[in-house]
Amino acid sequence: MQGDTASPCNAQRVAFRMPFRFRLRGLTHLAQPTPTRAADVRSQQRDRVPLQLDDGRSVDVLRVRDPRARRIKLSVSERGVRLTLPQRASLVSGERFLIEHRDWLHAQLDQLANADDTALRRDESASLPLRGEALPLRWERGRFTAVRRDDDGLAFQTTARAGDPAMHRALRDFYEAEARADIGRWMPLYLPSLPRAPRRVQLKVMSSQWGSLAPDGTVALDLSLVLAPPAAFEYVLVHELCHLIHHDHSPAYWREVEARCPQWRDQREYFRSEGRRIKATLQALLR
Repeated sequence: MQGDTASPCNAQRVAFRMPFRFRLRGLTHLAQPTPTRAADVRSQQRDRVPLQLDDGRSVDVLRVRDPRARRIKLSVSERGVRLTLPQRASLVSGERFLIEHRDWLHAQLDQLANADDTALRRDESASLPLRGEALPLRWERGRFTAVRRDDDGLAFQTTARAGDPAMHRALRDFYEAEARADIGRWMPLYLPSLPRAPRRVQLKVMSSQWGSLAPDGTVALDLSLVLAPPAAFEYVLVHELCHLIHHDHSPAYWREVEARCPQWRDQREYFRSEGRRIKATLQALLR
C-alpha cells in the first residue's frame, strides 16, 4: 500500500552491512564489474547471427567475444539482443545457449514491445506505475507542470503550453522524489550496522544494472526501482549497502544480506522475471 512506513525487508533483522551490483541477464547474477580497459574493448570480436523464434520471427543477435567475460551471457535491451562469449567458449556452445534460452528471449522481447503501450500520453494515460501498483491518473490544467499523489491516486497538472519534454521532466522529478522518500525511510534502519555511511545516493536511469557502489562510497540506484514492489527496491539498497562490508559476493557477503533481508531470494526472482519489463516501462514513460 502507498505510504506504508514498514520495511518490507526487515521482518527478521539482525545487525549487518553490505554493497552490490547486478546486471539483468538471462538467468544469472553479476558481481561488481571490473573497470573497462581500452585494450579489452579493442580485443573484442563482434559479429551478428540470426535466431529463429518459435513464432517465426527472426532476431538479429550481436555476438561479442569478450576477454573479460567469465561465462556465456544473453542480454536484451532497447539496443537489441547481445550474446557475450568468454575467450575460450566455442561458437557451438554459444549457439546451444541461444537455443536453450529462446523462450526466455521471446518473453523479454515481448515485454519490451508491450512497454510502448505505457508511453505517457497527455489527457489519455489513465494510470501510472508506482511501487508495484498501477495508480489511477487524472489530468488537470494549472500554472505549472507537476505530478502529485493524493487520496484518489495521482494528478498530473500541466500548463496549456507544456510539451512532452516538460511532462517527462515532471514525471521524472516525481519518481525521484518518491524513491528518495523510500530510501529515507529505510536507510536509518541499516546505518548503525555499517562500517561507514554511503558518501551519497544517486538515482539514475540504468540500462542493465540495478545498483552500484563506487570506490568513494557513492551508491547509485536505478530509478526504475520505484516502479517495483517496495520489498524488491529495498533488497537492492541492502545489496549495495552490504558491499560497504564485503566488496565481493562471497558467502560472508550473502550472510550479511540474509541478516538484513531474509527474503532476498524472492526479490532476486522478481527481477529475473519482471526486471526487463519495469526498466522498459520507465524508459517508455520518460522518452
